[in-house]
Amino acid sequence: MPISTRAAVVESGGAPFTLGDVDLHEPGPREALVRMVATGLCHTDLSVASGALPFPLPGVLGHEGAGVVEAVGSQVTGVAPGDHVVLSFTSCGECRNCHGGHPAYCAAWLPLNLLSGRRMDGSVAISRGGEPLGGHFFGQSSFAERALVDERSLVKVDPEVPLESIAPLGCGVQTGVGAVWNELRPVIGASVVVLGAGAVGLSAVMAAALTPATTVVAVDRVAERLELARELGATHTVDAGSESLPEALAAITGGQGADGVVETTGSVAVLRQGVDALAARGTLVVVGAPPFGTEVPLDVNGMLAGKRVVGLTLGDSETRSVIPALVRLVRQGRLPLHRLISTYPFADIERAVRDMSTGKAVKPVLTF
Repeated sequence: MPISTRAAVVESGGAPFTLGDVDLHEPGPREALVRMVATGLCHTDLSVASGALPFPLPGVLGHEGAGVVEAVGSQVTGVAPGDHVVLSFTSCGECRNCHGGHPAYCAAWLPLNLLSGRRMDGSVAISRGGEPLGGHFFGQSSFAERALVDERSLVKVDPEVPLESIAPLGCGVQTGVGAVWNELRPVIGASVVVLGAGAVGLSAVMAAALTPATTVVAVDRVAERLELARELGATHTVDAGSESLPEALAAITGGQGADGVVETTGSVAVLRQGVDALAARGTLVVVGAPPFGTEVPLDVNGMLAGKRVVGLTLGDSETRSVIPALVRLVRQGRLPLHRLISTYPFADIERAVRDMSTGKAVKPVLTF
């Protein structure tokens, strides 16, 4: 029997989120039905809703869910009804990268999480009035009161930690944290520069503050976000609207350049400045995603100093190891994620979208 629930549906590219009743299919053998408690709003959701990223619409988005398991399929063994879970991306579990502990680079990542809007076997997970909707977004489509979630998207978490406080771990936070911990891996005395102080960038700042790096620089154009970055562990800030970024970074690093840079803005001009600001053998991690097909020119001779530019998806995280560890850090107060979060009732999703788009909210979290 179909399971009726209320969801935020995007009818077409550029259309608003509208709440209405949809039908979920029964959980498959490797799926769970999850009652949503909270879900983060991410720039990826807005990019898909605007039509900038491919996904079959009308559809249900949402990929930073957190909730309580209500029912599980016959082959699900990792969670049981009543368990608290954070929802993240899904993966096939069978390819070389999945077996190697790098599910964010799953061979089937794009169709499973973004392009198809369907389950791995091609079947529909969500419908409305008998007509299929795009669903299975990141294996979850969590902009709904209940979600049909792929087993590999489920991460069991400590039930003592409020779910609205950890929902963003599913995407944005683990992306920023992973850029620092999994790619830059700062050594004692290293310098880390974070370009963009949104949710991903501020997560990178918090992660860098938990490493031996002694110089952590946040760059943005919004004074309030730079102030917040300092409170979260940045040792220096640069207002890119009033300062020359190359000159400021040269001064901060004593002319040596940055050992590591995290680029979160999606601006190719900012990315190029970040590469130019690298020290010899420095690494820039590309996190911000401009429109498909965007290219950036680089100074080839400058790259010969051992500079590296690395693309990153979802922090290159193995979610069932990383997310519970991040939950422990949140509970200990060492990852003050609450400083980024603004909560909104699910019915106010459009207000949350506006506040995120204008910069009023760093990380909106919808509550149910």
